[in-house]
Amino acid sequence: MAAPTHTVTNQAPPLVAYDVYASDPALTEGVARHAAPERLDEISAELSELGRAAGSAQAQRWGEQANAYSPVLRTHDRYGNRVDEVDFHPSWHRLLGHAVSAGLTDAWSRPDGHLRRAAGFITWTQVEAGHGCPLSMTHAAVPTLRHEPSLAAEWEPLLASRVYEPQLLPPAEKPGALCGMGMTEKQGGSDVRANTTRAEPLAEEGTYLLTGHKWFCSAPMSDAFLVLAQAPGGLTCFLLPRVLPDGTRNTFAIQRLKDKLGNRSNASSEVEFSGTWARRVGEEGRGVATIIEMVAATRLDCVSGSAAIMRQAVAQAIHHTAYREAFGGLLIDKPLMRNVLADLALESEAATTTALRLAASYDSDSEHERNLRRVAVPVAKYWVTKRCPAVAGEALECLGGNGYVEDSGMPRLFRESPLNSIWEGSGNVQALDVLRALQREPNVLGAFLGELGLSRGADHRLDAAIKDLLTELADLEGIEARARRVVERMALVLQGSLLVRFAPPQVSDAFCASRLGGDWGSAFGTLPHTLDLASVVDRARPVT
Repeated sequence: MAAPTHTVTNQAPPLVAYDVYASDPALTEGVARHAAPERLDEISAELSELGRAAGSAQAQRWGEQANAYSPVLRTHDRYGNRVDEVDFHPSWHRLLGHAVSAGLTDAWSRPDGHLRRAAGFITWTQVEAGHGCPLSMTHAAVPTLRHEPSLAAEWEPLLASRVYEPQLLPPAEKPGALCGMGMTEKQGGSDVRANTTRAEPLAEEGTYLLTGHKWFCSAPMSDAFLVLAQAPGGLTCFLLPRVLPDGTRNTFAIQRLKDKLGNRSNASSEVEFSGTWARRVGEEGRGVATIIEMVAATRLDCVSGSAAIMRQAVAQAIHHTAYREAFGGLLIDKPLMRNVLADLALESEAATTTALRLAASYDSDSEHERNLRRVAVPVAKYWVTKRCPAVAGEALECLGGNGYVEDSGMPRLFRESPLNSIWEGSGNVQALDVLRALQREPNVLGAFLGELGLSRGADHRLDAAIKDLLTELADLEGIEARARRVVERMALVLQGSLLVRFAPPQVSDAFCASRLGGDWGSAFGTLPHTLDLASVVDRARPVT
């Protein structure tokens, strides 16, 4: 009898049945650092429960299925009536329901709420990133709605609810609700002041009829949307419900779903308004100022979401190389592979540490924290989201040909990785927003430098980089053309400052030597060989 030819050997087992939260020191230490001590045990237990769920085979299967079976648009029912509904695979609903029940749509009503939500967002969206979009927008809608107290009183309890109800019902009949957003139009893109959607006032105060087209409307299955339209007084923010108080459907014609590179589980759409009923949020002509708080909160989720993708990519790469043998030993023990893994781990830890620091700033209403996040959020959004595709691509390569195969999950991570740099304003928009803050809001630079000053003298390379940054900022000639360079430097010194203060010495030393000290090549895996790279890799290894 012939010997079997298909004996599978030297393959890494799946990274499954582990606590996604507790196995990430950068995440757990960040929560312990920023949380109130009397709440730490409660928060850690809550996040570890979520982490075990995220690391389960069941949740991972949900993520695979939600992406394999993309949402489907149903414009009409069998009788020809418009319904404009989107059908999702049951796994999408399971993912979203678990996230809502874990409080990932609410940061505003709990002590340390933004910190614990950001840590939960980083933990849970490692399973699947697409459903993070409605979670983010629902959470971020609250500060904008508070510009209109009556609307906030009606909708905020629904948005903060831990009950997921996907059926479209009147708000009074919903135990919980989701909120989407529609700002982008085909002729304007990020230039929302070029929007042409019209808002005509009705006799009832604060109500309008909208007519126009939105080129990108995220999560069109949501219960309500914050949108911008041109009212008689100028560009204005509105709350547009899918179902009217009397139970009839609002006019909300979904023209098509976008066929996207990644983010396949999440529906992104084009929608048409034609006499669509909406309620004004804030003053007429103050639409951008009203909705910008939602934008700031979702930009922070871009940072957290990218940190989640990077962490999962690095965890998969380290896990694979810890089991895979080649050239007479485990890949993880090979000096060159260790250099690559350590370099990736540095990028991941810097992203997570930055995201948690900024999330914690939202739990404080001090002037310093407000000024810091005004500039640091777009700085981090610019840089962390830019690093995400590079990390995902290099981590995929660590798995070799296996990483290029869909079964590994790495291609899905890679396709997802560019999105956060585009969503809520691409790189140029973020860089210009940083310049605008520095030039027009005199206290933000002082807050940023004050944060950096907490690490003064701890590392000579960081001190030198901060000095170079100040020289760069003092030269205003051609600064718009140099905006990306300036913001990149701001991001790196902020990350260096945080790691010097909070990370183990081997992590901060490697980061400052490479990112700030100039002893780094143009690709991952070019760290100085004299550094303690094994400790950096061991710290980032997920424990199953």
